[in-house]
Amino acid sequence: MSKKKNHIKNLTLAAMFLALGLILPFLTGQIPQIGIMLSPMHLPVLLCGLICGWRYGLMVGILTPLIRSAIFGMPVLFPTAIAMAFELGTYGLVIGYLYGSSKWHCLKTLYISLISAMMAGRTVWGMVMFFLLSMSDEMFTWNAFISGALLSAIPGIILQLTLIPAIMVMLDKTGLVPYRKAASTRT
Repeated sequence: MSKKKNHIKNLTLAAMFLALGLILPFLTGQIPQIGIMLSPMHLPVLLCGLICGWRYGLMVGILTPLIRSAIFGMPVLFPTAIAMAFELGTYGLVIGYLYGSSKWHCLKTLYISLISAMMAGRTVWGMVMFFLLSMSDEMFTWNAFISGALLSAIPGIILQLTLIPAIMVMLDKTGLVPYRKAASTRT
C-alpha cells in the first residue's frame, strides 16, 4: 500500500477511534462510578495505537478527553480531562511504539506492549494530577494515586487485558490486521 493510502487509512481509522472514545462513555454514563471503573475511553485509544501506530494513538489519546469535555462537559476539564489527555496520550504513544517497532506481532508482544502502556499511562496520570492539584492548593496523596490508578480501575484493567487481545486476535484471523512475523517499518 502506498504511503499516502496508508496515511489516509490510518487517519480514517483514527477518526473512528476518536468517535468511539466520545461515544463509549455514554454506555456507562448513567452510573459514573461504573464508567470510572471500566474506563471506556481507554479502549479505542489503545486499539488506535496498536492498529494505526504511535503518532495516531498519541493524538487520539490527547484529543479524546479534551473534546469530550468541551462537547459534553464530562470529564470535567480541570483537573480530570487535562490529566486524562496526558494519560491516554501516553497509552497511545507507548503501545503504538512498542508494538509497532517489535519484530514480531503476536499475543506475547501485544501483552508486553499493553501492560507497559497501562503502567506508563497511569504513572503519567499520577504525576500530572499531582502537578495540577498542587497548583490549586489541593493535595494529591499516594493513597489518592493508588486508589485512582489501581484500586478503582481494576475492572477497567481486567476489561482492557481481555478485550484488547481478543479484538486483535479476531482482526488477525480475519486478515484485517494480521500479526507480523518479521520486522518491517511501521509508523
